[in-house]
Amino acid sequence: MRIGVIGATGTIGSRVVIEALERGHHVTAFTRDATLIREDRDGIVWRSLDVFDAEGIAAVLPGMDVLISGFQPGNAAADIADTVERSTADPTVFAAAARALLKALDTRPRTRLIVIGGAGSLEIEPGLVHADSEEHLHAGLDRLGLPRKYAAAVRGHRDALNVLRTSNRLWTYFSPAEDIAPGERTGRFRIGGDQPVLDADGRSRISAEDAAVALVDEAELPRFVQRRFTIGY
Repeated sequence: MRIGVIGATGTIGSRVVIEALERGHHVTAFTRDATLIREDRDGIVWRSLDVFDAEGIAAVLPGMDVLISGFQPGNAAADIADTVERSTADPTVFAAAARALLKALDTRPRTRLIVIGGAGSLEIEPGLVHADSEEHLHAGLDRLGLPRKYAAAVRGHRDALNVLRTSNRLWTYFSPAEDIAPGERTGRFRIGGDQPVLDADGRSRISAEDAAVALVDEAELPRFVQRRFTIGY
């Protein structure tokens, strides 16, 4: 299978690249400036890409089975404070990227798109999502040790999902668990739909490595076309 990964140097995107290569897939890894990459692994090609350039995205789609977008404004950040600043500077970029990706698929409607989003659009209860409730949203950010201004990015991810939901393209939206960080690849997790998957302690958590497993699983065997899914322990 030929898989494209946007944001291939990011926390999740880089692990998707590793997981896909280890399963024998051919990977085209996209980043803002591929000239900075020094890569000698087999099965991977690095290319520069602007996620807001629909024509540029369309140009790289021929021959590609699945495009996984891990676009995050904070992918190149120096630290968590920089991540927050980059992610909240213009929260409209998440929806703008979604629109550009969908526009690119106009020329390749059989290419599947998987967008890595956020957990804030998961439902607290049927019909009510975290991002729509300031009380729950702030409580979640406090629990994760993130400043409340990051709520703008959470809502930006929600808006991107809403853009996808208006499309008839072969999209899938992935909401990771609320607490996601580099860790162990276990391959053991549970899959959910619009509600978070909680562990025995009531926590929504997953490693970035296991998120990559779930994403490549979905690329290989699509279960959530035109739907969102999530995972957790």
